[in-house]
Amino acid sequence: MSSHNPPALDPDTDQPNNPGHELAQFGAGCFWGVELAFQRLEGVVKTEVGYSQGHADNPNYNLVCTGSTNHCEVVRVEFDPAVCPYTNLLSLFWSRHDPTTLNRQGGDVGTQYRSGIYYYNEEQAGLAKESLEEKQKSFKNKIVTEILPAKTFYRAEEYHQQYLEKGGRQGSKQSAAKGCTDPIRCYG
Repeated sequence: MSSHNPPALDPDTDQPNNPGHELAQFGAGCFWGVELAFQRLEGVVKTEVGYSQGHADNPNYNLVCTGSTNHCEVVRVEFDPAVCPYTNLLSLFWSRHDPTTLNRQGGDVGTQYRSGIYYYNEEQAGLAKESLEEKQKSFKNKIVTEILPAKTFYRAEEYHQQYLEKGGRQGSKQSAAKGCTDPIRCYG
């Protein structure tokens, strides 16, 4: 019997729809607000929210919320590097959350809310590490963001996709228009 990892811990082998595009994964707390921020970024062609970095196959939201699978709530971004360099994604990532709080963003507590940059190639890995070192200079507390290879991406339930753009809990839709600077209301 082989000691193969569960498929959940395999590298994410999905490919962008367009061969000139790249994928990126970020965890920065609750995925709803993070996704909307990336949707607004020029050069981002697709966003999906889901679960990654955990050991259970095909997890769902309720299971991830138990904290027993070690999954992170992530946004997977497909982007056109000719329009949106990876460094633009990193800048947005750092601006969206507090990377010094372990397994927590504001009132959201748990391993699924941890800060993470999950890379698809060595270039992304290098840029992520450089950006962390640069960002650390502006924080007194140590940044706890993990920088790891992207693992299998499990797309979250449909109602989580583009949640805030669709109106969230209150039915109050938020713009996903490119360049929109309206404040993002996290819980709809």
